[in-house]
Amino acid sequence: MLQLIFKPVLLGMIGTQEIIIIAIIILLLFGGKKIPELMRGLGKGVREFQDAKTNVKREIEDGIKEDGIKEKPTV
Repeated sequence: MLQLIFKPVLLGMIGTQEIIIIAIIILLLFGGKKIPELMRGLGKGVREFQDAKTNVKREIEDGIKEDGIKEKPTV
């Protein structure tokens, strides 16, 4: 019963050796020439995600500000 409660999370169990093994497998699958292209694509995807996240956050904050201004009575 306690084993179920204290069961470690999968990502917490990944260590240096596992990361090295994964990197070797990726190198074997895609080859040395394809990896830089994959990393560029990954970087571009992460950047686009961050930009989208920032835009959504800004739109929500702007909406809150607009709603706050509309609700206040004008004198």
